[in-house]
Order: sequence, then C-alpha cells, then structure tokens
Amino acid sequence: MTEQDVVRVVVVDDHPVFRIGMAALLASLDGIDVVGQAEDLDAAVRVVGEQLPDVVLMDLDLGATSGVEATRDILRAHPRVGVLVVTMLGDDDSLFASIRAGARGYLLKGASPDEIERAVRAVANGEVLLGPQVAQRAATYLTGARTKGVRPFPELTDREREVLDLVARGLDNATIARRLVLSSKTVRNYVYGIAAKLDIEGRPQLMIRAQQDGLGADRPVD
Repeated sequence: MTEQDVVRVVVVDDHPVFRIGMAALLASLDGIDVVGQAEDLDAAVRVVGEQLPDVVLMDLDLGATSGVEATRDILRAHPRVGVLVVTMLGDDDSLFASIRAGARGYLLKGASPDEIERAVRAVANGEVLLGPQVAQRAATYLTGARTKGVRPFPELTDREREVLDLVARGLDNATIARRLVLSSKTVRNYVYGIAAKLDIEGRPQLMIRAQQDGLGADRPVD
C-alpha cells in the first residue's frame, strides 16, 4: 500500500472516551491513519489546518460550540476535506443542517465498526454515504419532496421556522429554550443550523432577514 492510498483522519468529539475509542478503532484498520484529534470548534479548525486530512469525523454536539458550525468553517477553508458526521442526533434538523454545511456522510453513534470503516473510505473517495436510519429522509429532503405549500423559508423544518420566528422577535436563546421546552444548547444548535441553511452569518443579520420575510411580525414579546 502506497502513502497515497492511506486515508488520513481527524476525529472531533468533546467526549474523550468516545473520541479516544474511535481513534483507536480507526487506527487498527489497514490503510487508515489517525493524524489528529480535537474536542471543540477552535481545536478542530486548527488541527485540520495543520494536518489537512482526507476525512474529519465530526460530532455535532461540541459542548459550547456546534459541529455544524465547525463543519462549515473547516470546509470554507479546506473544501476538499470530507466531513463524516458521527452523532447521537438522529433528527431531521441536525441531518439537514449538516448536509447544508457540506458534510458528505452521516452516521449515528452505535454504527458498527464495518459501517464506520465503509463510511470513512467512501467519504475519502468523494462519495456521499448516509446511515440507513437517515438515508431516506435525506433523499426526500434533497429532492424537494418535503415542501408543504407556500410559506417563508421552505427549506426550514417546522421546528426551525418556529425557532427563527422567536429569533425574529428578539428573544435570546435562553428565553427561546424556555418557550419551546428545550435546552439552551439545543436552541443554539438550531440557530447555527438555520444560519447555515440560509447562508447568513451573524444573529442580527438572521433576525433582519426573518423579519423581512414576515416572521416575528405583530407578535409582542411577553
């Protein structure tokens, strides 16, 4: 096997036990070389910039930051890197936000070692590989079959539109979390995902865009 045949991988996860275990699994496979690990967005961007791997295994929950945002930042700087999301989050919002950010693979934690190896090699080859639990939903989304009539931001899910409506009203994440009975971390990930889908940087710009399209209008904050 030549050096060019070796798949170079960086593992990004804020849980050290999972991160170290995943790195050990990948390092045990022929033709895969783990060249770095990171626990948050800043470390991920730095390590990827230093190592220029073929594949980044990306968790979506990175503590104070979002794997969606990390994916977007990495691919903006290094568009040839393949991002494979490996996460506990199997909901539509997380899946679609990851796809919009540029991820080429999406697996749920609990995938078998064979599934992980197959996904890493596929993403390294420029292919798109989604786990069986999410593949059909992704296909439906990408073909536009999820549209439900004319409404603002048809690319957003109902929950994302609900969050964006509250952002348009000027509510902060903690208040939105209380309204929707979610954690502040979950709301933050929603906001990151919405911004990625709409290709908007910054909460003020997101609020303005939402208001321009009719969200948050005539709804006093109570």
